[in-house]
Amino acid sequence: MSETPGAEAVSVTDAQSDDATGDVIRVVVAKPGLDGHDRGAKVVARALRDAGMEVIYTGLHQTPEQIVEAAIQEDADVVGLSVLSGAHLTLFARVVELLAERDASDIVVFGGGIIPDDDIPELERLGVAKVFTPGATTTEIVGWVRENVHPA
Repeated sequence: MSETPGAEAVSVTDAQSDDATGDVIRVVVAKPGLDGHDRGAKVVARALRDAGMEVIYTGLHQTPEQIVEAAIQEDADVVGLSVLSGAHLTLFARVVELLAERDASDIVVFGGGIIPDDDIPELERLGVAKVFTPGATTTEIVGWVRENVHPA
């Protein structure tokens, strides 16, 4: 289990290799902004963990700066963001921007939450690789991560 200051780590006791190199996908799951509801983020974090990935959940009310710092410190391959507040365009864009500033654009960013379909193309243009909306299954999310994220 990895600990990042201010982060609530999800236990990883049976991480399994996700590719031929023996490396495990490392995921930071984060709740940026003022959202106070994180059940969905925790469900996704546990599904990714149960699928053999190493998962660090940062907890509620994280700033984009804190999320990027955790991703870099934890040598993450991917960051999963969950936003329910409607601030997804601003918060997701800031995380992508800060990763680029830190020469960490190789860290894949995906997101989910209450996100209008009309905003998804803009998020993709900003650099968010995938957006999952309500109704997405954990199987779909795990499958997408396995197919689109490769351990460093």
